[in-house]
Amino acid sequence: MKTQSILRAVVTLTVLVVAIVLVRMLWLDYMFSPWTRDGRVRAQVVQVSTDVSGLVSEVRVRDNQFVRKGDILFVLDPARFHYAVAQADADLLRAQAQVAQAKARMAASESSFAMRRAQAARRANLAGDVISDETRLDSASVAKQSSADYAADVAAYTAAEAAVKAAVVAQQTAQLNLARSEVRAPSDGFITNLNLYPGDFATAGTARMALVDSHSFWVYGYFEETKLPGVHVGDRAVVRLMSGGKDIEGHVDSLASGIADRDNPTGADLLADVNPIFTWVRLAQRVPVRIHLDRIPDGIKLAMGMTCTVTLQPRSVR
Repeated sequence: MKTQSILRAVVTLTVLVVAIVLVRMLWLDYMFSPWTRDGRVRAQVVQVSTDVSGLVSEVRVRDNQFVRKGDILFVLDPARFHYAVAQADADLLRAQAQVAQAKARMAASESSFAMRRAQAARRANLAGDVISDETRLDSASVAKQSSADYAADVAAYTAAEAAVKAAVVAQQTAQLNLARSEVRAPSDGFITNLNLYPGDFATAGTARMALVDSHSFWVYGYFEETKLPGVHVGDRAVVRLMSGGKDIEGHVDSLASGIADRDNPTGADLLADVNPIFTWVRLAQRVPVRIHLDRIPDGIKLAMGMTCTVTLQPRSVR
């Protein structure tokens, strides 16, 4: 009887010790192993805007539609841009005509200046009994005036050439504005939350459409700071979406170097506004860890903002 009591006590203590060890291991695994259920699918969201302002005449996409890079998303009324191109063409023709006129005047002025200069030089070498001093001085004065006229015509021709270059730039700008009246997709992706319709006015630089880049999905895993010692760049990651499906393979791309400190904001006088209250129960802060997705299985639909679980396999374990 006594032996049975001792045996029961030993078994009970053994079970108790095993239970304590298992609970301890589970607690350590929960607290310090590199995994988190607080993961979010992220992607680059392109805020599509126009380079020119105008009235929207066509919207060629639907909400949630997939588009390819270069596809036309929406079109601004092109009439005003066509008129601007026509005006720029006319300005260029006028500037080119002015160059031709200035070139003709410069050539005539150059010929007259050469003749007057030669005439003044010839008369300056004549003896005093052949030509009077007054005539000699008049010839020199006329030659100087011809030189000044030629210099002015050269300057006018240079200005006319500059006007042609400015007109060419204006023409190219007008043509570019006409081309930019068709707003195209900057990358492959999905149109989301479409809220643009024909008749709306689009202002240059103001976003009117959101495009989620389909090649830019990644995951942010928000790991508790107690688990960061087990997180290293390059560690293998397994992402499990809350929606289910196959696991997504990836690796740790980078770790964030800072998060906001809500207990120590900057005051109005730029001094630290320290919270005077300290609670004994302190929750571990969560630090974003960026996970690069190496391979997305077929049939998996990713959407920005989806929730997932991220489990890391450190290199030391592998």
